[in-house]
Amino acid sequence: MNWLFAHLDAFRDSARRLLGQPLATLLNVLVFGIALALPSGFYVGLDNVARFSRQLTSEPQLSLFLTVNASGNDVNAIKDRLRRHDFVGDFRFVDRSIALDELTRASGMSDVLSELDENPLPHAFIVSGKTADPDLLEALRNEALTWPQVEHVQLDSAWARKLDAALRIGRLLVILLGVLLSIALVAVTFNTIRLQILTRRDEIEVSKLIGATNLFIRRPFLYLGGLQGLLGGGAAWLIVAIAVRLLNRELAAFGDLFGLSPRLGLMSLQQTTVLLALAGLLGWLGAWMSVSRHLWKMDPK
Repeated sequence: MNWLFAHLDAFRDSARRLLGQPLATLLNVLVFGIALALPSGFYVGLDNVARFSRQLTSEPQLSLFLTVNASGNDVNAIKDRLRRHDFVGDFRFVDRSIALDELTRASGMSDVLSELDENPLPHAFIVSGKTADPDLLEALRNEALTWPQVEHVQLDSAWARKLDAALRIGRLLVILLGVLLSIALVAVTFNTIRLQILTRRDEIEVSKLIGATNLFIRRPFLYLGGLQGLLGGGAAWLIVAIAVRLLNRELAAFGDLFGLSPRLGLMSLQQTTVLLALAGLLGWLGAWMSVSRHLWKMDPK
């Protein structure tokens, strides 16, 4: 119980000191919030892009386009190959005449297309793989290119692989930015606690003279740094939430022009918990380094 009361007293003392200096506390919290909001905002953006790409590529497909002069026998031969293939899960045949009709209805250029002497579109197959393994799909694509009367094979999820590579680079940049800003925040907390220690130097020296341990003296400063970091994490979450809300408003107006409804998601509960825990840890670490650095220098006479 004494241990619990000691921590509660240290917590109350730290909270009282933060409230007693509202302007300094606000500025420190804003520094924390802005610094943490930058990598957090970038991460949320990347997470939304990744989620959107996963929705688009939930079923990777191959599009097999035959030559324009492919006959019905050629089409049946391709069907037999697809039925027997180990990597093919399902496929759908698209007749060239049906494709032309759909293009005419969708493009609104019926007058232009009706002037064509012959149908320029080839027969096609839409093929789904049994798995989403990109290597197997790539192997199937390369094999299909060697089949008779197959002129072109398009891997519809190839762009997603490029996007995934770009997302990995983006995540690495976010990690590097987060590490650099975390070091800066530890330094900010270090200097903030250092000023607190220098302000209370006489009080600390008297406490050591009457038998106070370093742990007892250190505890309020650790709570001070941790609370400051926690408030900074809350400010970072608020900044990101406001930014997402403003962007969603603009995206809604932009999407109306194209008949879309894009929307960015907020930070999840798990992401928010990690952000607050990391912010509190950075504040605590900066305070611990500062107190440990200065306490051993104080040798009361």
